[in-house]
Amino acid sequence: MQLGVVGLGRMGSNIARRLHRAGHHCVVYNRTPKPVAELAAEGLTPASDLPDLVTKLNAPRAVWVMLPAGAVTGGVINTLSDLLSAGDILIDGGNTFYRDDIRRAKTLDAKLIAYVDVGTSGGIWGLERGYCMMIGGPRAAVDHLDPIFKALAPGPGAIARTPGRQGRDSRAEHGYIHAGQAGAGHFVKMIHNGIEYGLMQAYAEGFDILRCKAGPGVPEGERFALDLADIAEVWRRGSVISSWLLDLSAMALAEDSTLANFAGAVEDSGEGRWTVDAAVEEAVPANVLAASLFARFRSREEHSFSDKLLSAMRFKFGGHVEHLPKNPPRD
Repeated sequence: MQLGVVGLGRMGSNIARRLHRAGHHCVVYNRTPKPVAELAAEGLTPASDLPDLVTKLNAPRAVWVMLPAGAVTGGVINTLSDLLSAGDILIDGGNTFYRDDIRRAKTLDAKLIAYVDVGTSGGIWGLERGYCMMIGGPRAAVDHLDPIFKALAPGPGAIARTPGRQGRDSRAEHGYIHAGQAGAGHFVKMIHNGIEYGLMQAYAEGFDILRCKAGPGVPEGERFALDLADIAEVWRRGSVISSWLLDLSAMALAEDSTLANFAGAVEDSGEGRWTVDAAVEEAVPANVLAASLFARFRSREEHSFSDKLLSAMRFKFGGHVEHLPKNPPRD
């Protein structure tokens, strides 16, 4: 299939590469020219601007926007909506707020342009591992794009089939689902990221407790000098708390068990806040998710070992680099 890809950051570039390697034809554009030139050198079709990208696609066109949520994405979608034609498809694969999806879908529907929102998980590892995708939008458009989603998804791999799934939609086992109407994909991804906050916080606090068992506040006869890298490694193998986040933690601790390269100022990219907002609106208790969000706020004032591990996990899965606060941490 043909696909236009707009926004060639860490994930956008690798989405285009993965599709190209699977035999799909990608036309790529970015505001700055360097990533466009890099992908052109790999055989993808470059575009000089958005009108050029649309011109190089055959109708019915499909364009995937992979940009930061908010005004940047909104501006590009508005521009593309004036360039595309009835029957075309606009895809937002970023971390857009689901209510923005609902609003944009209605606007585009008036122009007979289908809007598809794709919650995309996989970070900087997606090129090799594939992307887990939660998709919202009209069924006809989602089904039309199925070859794209199938190529991007990780596939079933070596994961055993879940008992009792016979007769259900097999796409979930390949790593992607059609969650529902416009906005449903990003809503599911929003909750996914809220859960991610809680899981990361649990690992971070647990390892901090393990580390502090050798500290001066523990009675001398009860102190343990525990090897955190080895503990992370053994938990990866057969433990009920094994996960990809634990894999990434083990990697970071094996590189440096003190995590000296991480200050521990942990940012939040919005989805955790939106998840807590949704919990309040729905009157759903979300103690762990709310606490994990507030822990990130606190990390910007004073940094613990658990904050460093949180920051290390974010860097490992998404390439998120710390932006330190202007004021130094308190003693």
